Amino acid sequence: MSKQAVVLFNMGGPNSLFEVEGFLKRLFSDPHILNIPNSLVRNMVANFITSKRLQAAKANYQAIGGGSPLIKHTLALTNVLNALDSQCFYTYCMRYTPPFAKDVLADLCQQGIESLVFFSMYPQYSTTTTKSSLVDIKQALCETKYSPKIRVVERYFNDYRFCELIVKSLQEALGQRDPSEFTLLFSAHAIPQSLVKKGDHYPYECEQNIALVKEILDTKRIHFKQILHSYQSKLGPIKWVGPTTQSVIASLKNHKVLVFPLAFTIDNSETDYELSIECAHIAKEAGVREYIVARCFNASEDFAKFIISMVQNTLTQS
Repeated sequence: MSKQAVVLFNMGGPNSLFEVEGFLKRLFSDPHILNIPNSLVRNMVANFITSKRLQAAKANYQAIGGGSPLIKHTLALTNVLNALDSQCFYTYCMRYTPPFAKDVLADLCQQGIESLVFFSMYPQYSTTTTKSSLVDIKQALCETKYSPKIRVVERYFNDYRFCELIVKSLQEALGQRDPSEFTLLFSAHAIPQSLVKKGDHYPYECEQNIALVKEILDTKRIHFKQILHSYQSKLGPIKWVGPTTQSVIASLKNHKVLVFPLAFTIDNSETDYELSIECAHIAKEAGVREYIVARCFNASEDFAKFIISMVQNTLTQS
């Protein structure tokens, strides 16, 4: 067993309909998601939101096979990584569903792993995603009394190699279609506007990510009819960053549309259901001529090689 491990971290997703309620309660109880200082009040609100959304959420997961595909894809990715890189042991932990950080870390400690690289599966940094996971990991390290050497890859939105992966994904989604006939829509997960006012740079990092992809597209002479940016998955009556993906798609009558899930590297309910089913229905109702959703990188060898190169650079530089 290698003494160096790499832990991919993500939000997680319910593997079955029985896990949906626990997933939602943990999600909305997170102070980085629901910004209510008083934990008792926050948990009460989380329980209320969960009860209101539970049946609809279960129906959505039922529509994509009875659970989130995120764990399945992540497990497959770690298998590819371990096959490609014998110098490190690759595993993963999740924020709101098993395997939780404390359990993964306890296992790594027992195995005698002395050095860890935590690798974010979120390309852009946000308090709602990356920071929340890292706070959870830090707490788990304390609880397990485990003190390995720690390194973190917390963002890579501006990495040229990563943006080239996005361009390749766009090309694969288009196939033989002419990109100049398509509107390219980059859809990112929304966050509350209040977090941006407090200094969350996530929207800026999304914009910079898109700007670099545009440069690569120009270099490769791949020209779309237009390139737009939107946000999905807003909840509740508070103000979120926008415009919403749903409203943008609804405005594209007679267009051909290619959607790329900018904030996701692994397919989940927000890509498989929200983009591929819900937004596809909106597109049809709006008169969109053709509607395509690009797949996330999942367990592709190209993405695995990118992760390995980022890990090697991190180990070399520290």
